[in-house]
Amino acid sequence: MDLTVSSLKQLAESEASGSLQLSPFESDILHRLTEALSNSAQLNTAGISFHHQRLLDILKNRIAIEQWVAKFPEINDEHIDDPIIVVGLPRTGTTLLHRTIAADSRLLAPLWYEVRNPVPLAESFVERDDRIPKAEAEVAAILSASPELAAIHPMDATAPDEEIMLLEHSFMSTVPECYAFLPEFGNWLYEQNQTPGYAYLYRLLQFLQWQKRQRGLTGTRWLLKTPHHLHYPQALATTFPGAKVIQTHRHPLEVIPSYGSMMCALAAPFTDQLDRAAMAMHWAHKWQRGLNTTIAARADEALELDYLDLAFTDLLVDPKGQIERVYRFINENLTERALQEMAAWQALNTRESRPEHHYTLEEFGLSEGLINELFGHYLSHYF
Repeated sequence: MDLTVSSLKQLAESEASGSLQLSPFESDILHRLTEALSNSAQLNTAGISFHHQRLLDILKNRIAIEQWVAKFPEINDEHIDDPIIVVGLPRTGTTLLHRTIAADSRLLAPLWYEVRNPVPLAESFVERDDRIPKAEAEVAAILSASPELAAIHPMDATAPDEEIMLLEHSFMSTVPECYAFLPEFGNWLYEQNQTPGYAYLYRLLQFLQWQKRQRGLTGTRWLLKTPHHLHYPQALATTFPGAKVIQTHRHPLEVIPSYGSMMCALAAPFTDQLDRAAMAMHWAHKWQRGLNTTIAARADEALELDYLDLAFTDLLVDPKGQIERVYRFINENLTERALQEMAAWQALNTRESRPEHHYTLEEFGLSEGLINELFGHYLSHYF
């Protein structure tokens, strides 16, 4: 399989029966990404196939999105107003909080199958959405390739999930770095202006909101979640002025080795030469930088974002009290029905229903002193 922009573009246009439109900037990112995957990621046969198909799917989606908008131009009239956005280091309760609050049917949340495949496979998606069995099969394949993921992160094709996979459609996300060790590409991408990626995220949310309206959903505010936004608070504020941001907190000693384990579990099936310590350290430095970026942005009075801080331990010890804090912060009435919906979700999704996750600092070349030093600025603010 040829991991080049020209071959992927030609194949996408052939399979999607349309013309692919990429800006010069997007073309450059895609070119750099395919170069990194081909020359430095040390992919095995499965890795080449995986990344080839993932990029091909994205390009086909982009063609199809424009075809849908051309046929239903009212998609462009959808407004994403005052979303609620959960951020925080991975492994700090962001998924727990996001999925709990998303049980409130007055809110809209992106589901895994929607962010992975934002384009319906047919106009009859309201009656039967064929993306769901496709996504369920993909989740099953991922868990089969890396069974340990079941202990690390609850994967569910129809559950609320991160809009990071929507950002992936602009090639301005860290998703490829989760499935391959790409430090040079990742560091280069980090330095680029992220506004175009966030603009495309907004466009995809418009498309998903239109789809949800077709299905009769009446929620008025989006509930989003991805730790990725820690890196780019200014782009987040520019795209979603008036957003309410909830930042979760947990000591990096409990986060970084767990996240290193998760990244290695994701990447391991696609290379025979994974350096687990290097992978974990790459992400540790990336999250240190993201946290410091958000700290600096929050100190800027011109930033048009309101933040609420929640501690991971408080979410576990007093979940109802923390949900009440959230609803006061977002200026929404916490109804008895919403509490019942959340309680029903939590009863079906306990941590005890998944295997235990085992990891150590030492297996990733980390130490308590190194973590405390690396995240000292963050720790001085919140611990």
